[in-house]
Amino acid sequence: MEARLQSEFDQAQHIVFLTGAGVSTPSGIPDYRSKNGLYTGHRNAEYYLSHACLVQEPETFYDYVKQNLYHPDAQPNVIHTKQAALTQQNRATVITQNIDNLYRVAKCAHLVEFHGNMYKVYCQVCGQTVDWHEYLKDPHHDADGGWLRPDVVLYDEGLNQLNVQRAVGAMAAADLVVVVGTSMRVYPFAGLLNYRNPQVPVVVINQEKLDLGVPIEMVQEDATKFFTELKV
Repeated sequence: MEARLQSEFDQAQHIVFLTGAGVSTPSGIPDYRSKNGLYTGHRNAEYYLSHACLVQEPETFYDYVKQNLYHPDAQPNVIHTKQAALTQQNRATVITQNIDNLYRVAKCAHLVEFHGNMYKVYCQVCGQTVDWHEYLKDPHHDADGGWLRPDVVLYDEGLNQLNVQRAVGAMAAADLVVVVGTSMRVYPFAGLLNYRNPQVPVVVINQEKLDLGVPIEMVQEDATKFFTELKV
């Protein structure tokens, strides 16, 4: 790693990591749109992950998410743990599109799960939280027979406004923004860049070049290698 980049991280007191599926692929969790991604083999994947499917075909929805979105044996990798260490120093916030729970396992202290978390499950009838292990055994709530669902943002659903407010607040306070493991094509997540101070540097750690419409410092490098070398 360049000494100049290490210095940027050392000096920053309000880092914001904007992260996506590429952070978790080293942990064995498939991404969505790459050659071997989750959407590649499923023509109707976006429908299966929609509110419409949840309501109209709850069995289909349940079967799809159970088979494709739960990876309980996956463990955080060095990208998660180094970012989490910076949050534990109260020097960083992670805003992630990921719903795989790995940042929580890594004990990330300041975390905004922009699209929710598959491992938070609740009953659609009574609203009670239910352990995800129970959900994987049966999608019905023992107490009232209601259909359970993961607390994630599905297609045709609105975002959690508290998460939006927290994300915007973190971006406004940032003195360094680091984009990792995401092409920043999904809105409104990608629009978070508009809330940073224009003078704040944006570092992108990705093997492919990205054009984000703002000045960026591109690090064309594998994120695992970068975070292995980063001192925190």
